Amino acid sequence: MNPPRMSHTIPPYRAPVWLPGGHAQTLYAATLRRPSVAYRRERWEMPDGDFIDLDWLDGPAEAPLAVLFHGLEGDSRSVYALHLMAALRQRGWRGVVPHFRGCSGEANRLPRAYHSGDSAEIGYILHRLRQHNAAPLFAAGVSLGGNALLKWLGEQGAAAAEVLHAAAAVSAPLDLPAAGAALDRGFTRIYTAHFLTTLKRKALAKLDRFPGLYDRAALQSLNRIEAFDTLVTASLHGYRDAADYWRKSASKPWLAHIQVPTLIINARNDPFMPGRVLPGPDEVSEQVTLEFPAQGGHVGFVSGAFPGRFDWLPRRVLDFFASVAR
Repeated sequence: MNPPRMSHTIPPYRAPVWLPGGHAQTLYAATLRRPSVAYRRERWEMPDGDFIDLDWLDGPAEAPLAVLFHGLEGDSRSVYALHLMAALRQRGWRGVVPHFRGCSGEANRLPRAYHSGDSAEIGYILHRLRQHNAAPLFAAGVSLGGNALLKWLGEQGAAAAEVLHAAAAVSAPLDLPAAGAALDRGFTRIYTAHFLTTLKRKALAKLDRFPGLYDRAALQSLNRIEAFDTLVTASLHGYRDAADYWRKSASKPWLAHIQVPTLIINARNDPFMPGRVLPGPDEVSEQVTLEFPAQGGHVGFVSGAFPGRFDWLPRRVLDFFASVAR
């Protein structure tokens, strides 16, 4: 289950000349038409009394299964999730999108939520899927989900190969301190405002159910990711503040310990993850394939003539998985 590192099987991505810049790629991808995917929802009761919801793309039991861990405030209807599931369907594979707590459309039961470093949650989900699945199992993570997946892979080392055949991370904030700082600067604060709208709404609702978790007035007035992560994320999940959370949750220090074939895709113009802090070949294990195209934004990667297509990313990820499964 742990074959040698694979070389690239398709040409690297080339950004279309008509869509410049990381922000343009990121914003444009969100407007693309979403393919129709019929999911089957399953609810898992968790050992701590909480629950998570998983949306399944069903298929033959013997077909490979690809798990997708979504990004911050994402879900199974995110554009990248639907395109990946549609690509899986074309190949006759199965897919599943586990929702992080509170992201499936229903508030979770406990004060805790989800965060970038929650590798324990990743591990629980993957082990449970492996127990009930004999076919090849692959995992992909996007943005926050990609960071948590990479962190789990590094922490587990060779043991992860008993669970997964291969993995991929897309636009992951590998260096969380740098990514957190980028979210609070310049034009990128447009995205920050969008994230904070839903994050604050959920945090206020949680405060209604669990009074005293954090200061309501401070929550309502904050407008920076660092402030939110200090007030809410860190306090709910055992960190001292945002800096402590970012440092301890970053996946970059774990990349050298990964022992499962893993593809890491990050655009060098990703507005959330500065290209200057992307890892080099000497910072990752031989099982890790780094792919850092010049263009693509944050989970953008829109290619072809106007109005563009979102087919390169799912094809690249699934071709990588298929090369390992042979």
